[in-house]
Amino acid sequence: MQAINPMNLDESRQVMLQQQLRAGSVMDPRILEVLQTVPREAFIPASHRSLAFADAPIPLPCGQFTMTPLQEGQLLQALEIRPTDHVLEVGTGSGYVSACLARLSTQVSSVEIFPELAEAARENLQAMDIANCEVVIGDVYELSPPAVDVIALTGSLPAADSRFDDWLTQGGRMFQIIGDGQLMQAWRIRRTGEHDWQRERLFETAVPALLNALQQPIFQF
Repeated sequence: MQAINPMNLDESRQVMLQQQLRAGSVMDPRILEVLQTVPREAFIPASHRSLAFADAPIPLPCGQFTMTPLQEGQLLQALEIRPTDHVLEVGTGSGYVSACLARLSTQVSSVEIFPELAEAARENLQAMDIANCEVVIGDVYELSPPAVDVIALTGSLPAADSRFDDWLTQGGRMFQIIGDGQLMQAWRIRRTGEHDWQRERLFETAVPALLNALQQPIFQF
């Protein structure tokens, strides 16, 4: 893991874009532009800001972590976000992915279970003059939000959970990572009808699980 030189942010950002994102098949021009223009370092805690462009999760308060830059780019690309979309993000974290979602869509509602993280994310978003992102403090498993065009889950689900499916509008897309340990799979779920969804396996990855997520059943013999 190589730390960035505070005097060389632009070069470090370009290295991230070329060696992590493009090399990882994140090629959508809109996504690359957003990742280049939203300053990731501004959303990283000061104690770890020198690692803002490293290919690794970065610690956040409350025992949480950022996604890696590649995971963030893959999530944004998979969702095929349109400028008119309304987005639900589950797991605000630092607010960086929230900011990118907001730049790509018309409105973002982001749910964060930790008040400390939610408040810091709000401050980060305000500092970037991002007004179309609302950060809500709460447990997503206790909410019943209105239907949205896009759902982005930044934490994993140990077991498949269809409770989010009905929250999509017809034609809406959702990004989920499902699995346990290091055996996780990213999926794109697209609602194709009132009672129909298309599920597309995307790539292997691993991120920490959402708090209170449905667990894998334990089989007893």
